[in-house]
Amino acid sequence: MRAVLLALAVAICSLPAHSEAGPVFQIDFSNPGLSSSHWTMILHPDGSGHFSSQRKNAPVVTLQEMDAPDVDRDIQLSPEFAQRVFHTAQQHKWFGVECESHLKVAFQGWKKISYSGPEGHGACEFNYSKDKEIQALGDSLVGVAGTILEGARLEMLLVHDRLGLDREMEYLLEASQDGRIQQVCAIRDILERLAEDEGVMERVRKRARMLLAKTER
Repeated sequence: MRAVLLALAVAICSLPAHSEAGPVFQIDFSNPGLSSSHWTMILHPDGSGHFSSQRKNAPVVTLQEMDAPDVDRDIQLSPEFAQRVFHTAQQHKWFGVECESHLKVAFQGWKKISYSGPEGHGACEFNYSKDKEIQALGDSLVGVAGTILEGARLEMLLVHDRLGLDREMEYLLEASQDGRIQQVCAIRDILERLAEDEGVMERVRKRARMLLAKTER
């Protein structure tokens, strides 16, 4: 059964690497109040892309205080998710519109979204948008970034603090249920490693298998 779940996860979330020129979506996020204070995500219509992040300079005393390390890697999201992103771009004139609400709301981080393709190009930046689709797009992409950063932290804990994986996986499972993280298939590789690693706690392996099962939906 486990082999079937892993095979389904691979089939759903893996595609050949994107190599042809075509439409490109990009989001640049910045919030100096977060440990990963800046990140960039590039996405193609097939779900392939690239993610990079930078941590702010802050002293780290213990491993438990360490957040995700800097990330610079190719990613693969589901084609369905990517299609929603590009559909939103099309519906909003390739982001050649005003995005920011200018309302006095809590600071959520600046999100600059941009599109470039044969149909046109554009970009807009916002902390909070009154346009529900634009705001939802920003929220979902922040959720994807959270998934990728969590995956990097899991890789770090697997090497340096295997006991810490238990608490981290508990958080990851809860966050996947309430939407704080999205597109779990983006960290399929580390979840597969944890699911098969007999050197980690059984609870960790079980939660990894539960998260992998979500990638087939």
